[in-house]
Amino acid sequence: MHRKIMQDFLDWKSSSYRKPLVVQGARQVGKTYSILEFGRSYYENVAYLNFETSPSLVKTFDESLDPDYLVPVLSRLAGQTIVREKTLLVLDEIQLCERALTALKYFCENAPDYHVIAAGSLLGVAVNRERYSFPVGKVDLLTLYPMDFEEFLLAQGDEALVNQIRTCFKQNTQMPQVLHDAAMLAYRQYLVVGGMPECVVKFKETKDYILIRHTQKTILASYLHDMSQYNQNNEIKKTRLVYDNITVQLSKKNTRFQYKLVKKGGRASEFENAIEWLALSGIVTRIYQVEQVRKPLENYRDIDSFKIYVSDVGLLCAKKDIIAEDILYLSDELDDFKGGMTENYVCCQLAANKYTCYYWFSPRGAEVDFIIQREGKIIPVEVKSADNTRAKSLGIYLETYKPSYAIKLSGRNFGQENGVKTIPLYAAFCL
Repeated sequence: MHRKIMQDFLDWKSSSYRKPLVVQGARQVGKTYSILEFGRSYYENVAYLNFETSPSLVKTFDESLDPDYLVPVLSRLAGQTIVREKTLLVLDEIQLCERALTALKYFCENAPDYHVIAAGSLLGVAVNRERYSFPVGKVDLLTLYPMDFEEFLLAQGDEALVNQIRTCFKQNTQMPQVLHDAAMLAYRQYLVVGGMPECVVKFKETKDYILIRHTQKTILASYLHDMSQYNQNNEIKKTRLVYDNITVQLSKKNTRFQYKLVKKGGRASEFENAIEWLALSGIVTRIYQVEQVRKPLENYRDIDSFKIYVSDVGLLCAKKDIIAEDILYLSDELDDFKGGMTENYVCCQLAANKYTCYYWFSPRGAEVDFIIQREGKIIPVEVKSADNTRAKSLGIYLETYKPSYAIKLSGRNFGQENGVKTIPLYAAFCL
């Protein structure tokens, strides 16, 4: 399967400023597969070590952090001779070994010719619990997300459709209707399947939505297990409550997160740690409201007003127990959920393409779903779940801030009018 992160790996490998690389992301997004595929393709050999499956590995780093000591020992444990610049050394689930994280600093300072990639599913949680000594400034960082819609199409062998979508986006010309319809069908299939690599592979091989749903439920169960195993005891129940409630929040007309919907009388002080855990684990994405639309956007975020989206739209639908047919045929029974589901899809695409997203809410009640910085410009992105192109809130935003242009994602074909670029939902990855 083609993953865009491979180009990031290649850029890292060829950089004269290369440091040990840390790859983070939620469980099951394909970190280990992508790293090993990269190693097999571009190195003479790969030395792979996993702290989760080999707990005794921790003892090696207890003995010394010196690369000259570690390399021969790790070579023995991995069954591969580790050679400078020719071997990729992979340390998986590194969050389980505090001293291994610290050792990356010494590889950076004393042995930069060794190519080292470390990966961790709950690395953000571990580091922010102040138990682990993270080598700030001594490592490069990458985050891997579930496969976006482009990667999904490529996995299905639809490279020609991807190229056509990109061409129409670049030239701002309409897709031929038959291709537009095919892309919209694939988009709805993606809503069901999502971007978890195991689900994408099974869809390609079987087209069996029941099998895919079983796989998604297994992944969700592993997330619940992590909440219990790697969370503080007094936070486990709260974390599960928040996670289970996200689908409820997205079914509301106003998708801003409300504590009172998690628990009657719920307050920020009770659930903020649970939300932080979910965000750090990569299981959810949190985007903040901006009080003013000006650079830098980060300076104007309202930390008390935010939305939460599930990191994979397929897992969102699995959590909601939505059957595939209701999504594929746009059942009217989903009307209350379509808006939130579509926003969640767009958030996933933007996150996978390295955008930091915000949203805008005016005192008069107008709301724009996403505010991003693209090519140096602050751009509003309005999301519609169907062909409806009416966007009153976007009009208010345009009058207020007069951006260079605005983007409207919907079920309609490509187009442009009055400074608003209409882009089909399936082309969100082009942003």
